Amino acid sequence: MKDVIGGMNTSQLGQSVCVTCSDPAPTFTQSCCEQAISFRPHCSESLDAFVRRLATALREAQFVPLLMLSYGPLESHQGFLHLLRQSYGPLEWPLQWVEGQACRGECMAGVQIYVLRTPNESLQRLVYEGRVVGSVYEDDTARHCLLGGLGGHPKGRDVAAQTEATFHALQECLRQAGLSLADLARTWFYNDRILEWYSAFNEVRNRYYSERPFRIGSLPASTAVAGRNSQGAALQLAAWALRPLDQEPELVRELASPLQCPAPAYGSAFSRAVEIGTGSSRRILVSGTASIEPGGRTVFLGNVESQIALSMEVVSALLQEQSMDFQNCTRAIVYFKAPSSLAAFEGYLKQRGLESLPYVPVHCDICRDDLLFEIELDAAQSCVSK
Repeated sequence: MKDVIGGMNTSQLGQSVCVTCSDPAPTFTQSCCEQAISFRPHCSESLDAFVRRLATALREAQFVPLLMLSYGPLESHQGFLHLLRQSYGPLEWPLQWVEGQACRGECMAGVQIYVLRTPNESLQRLVYEGRVVGSVYEDDTARHCLLGGLGGHPKGRDVAAQTEATFHALQECLRQAGLSLADLARTWFYNDRILEWYSAFNEVRNRYYSERPFRIGSLPASTAVAGRNSQGAALQLAAWALRPLDQEPELVRELASPLQCPAPAYGSAFSRAVEIGTGSSRRILVSGTASIEPGGRTVFLGNVESQIALSMEVVSALLQEQSMDFQNCTRAIVYFKAPSSLAAFEGYLKQRGLESLPYVPVHCDICRDDLLFEIELDAAQSCVSK
């Protein structure tokens, strides 16, 4: 079952919007045909006021949401949805709600939304098991599918079986979108109690991926962090897949990290980053990046400042190899094992003049118990300016 909604002018580059606790006015930076919005609550803002502000921004800008990634307490999930429907209207897009706690006691950590700037006649909503879980649209070069809220049924299943079921749901949704697992460019995994079963998760993911070749010849970019979900499932995922509209050269390619080994070297099936290139723009999707040295070991144990500095150095080196830097960032999520570590990250940004980085800070466990910080981000560049 699919719903067709609206059109988009792909001749213009979009913009990224960041609205933070200390910066209530939107700031804009160049991006690609889709936009990424990072929206954070004010320090003392109620959930009701935050949701109304979010709905107003979406409505006034006439954005068409593709995928919403929301991070907040599970007990706020249904209230958030109710308030958003009241303030905005029907929610016709996939929404991934993850228990990601705020670092300073705000009503929630924040929201990131992939949107189209204007309507698109090709846009379809993908429904799976009675819920909207995907947005499918075409631009000048590719067919895209953004998915969210997919997870295995928890009843009577262990974590491995739920992981298998989640990948099966992903495969079925991509099939409905006219795509396949071979077209995956980016995944997000939110695993409940991740430290207890990350190895088991990796075994299933490694096996599943090894049986299926990817169109880009390598693995998708990815993030895997802790996060409970309202369904009580062991994990949920979001994903971005795309396929060229014609026989042009492939649009997606893996980017190696100049400062870290490939993640499969220590048993994790993902690429450090991928690039999506079109005739007019380039996007770089950087996987979750943490304080890991070239041999795959965690370094700077117990030192969050040094872990932040190394993680940012790794991302910076990757971007620089592609003639970009943090000024090209269109969205980022930063994960902290301890909420107090946000201050160290803010200090790092201030020292380098990067306070405008469009990010949402989330307090959660990362995939290793000794990792204190992780960052994922997207960056974009117009080919005209390259």
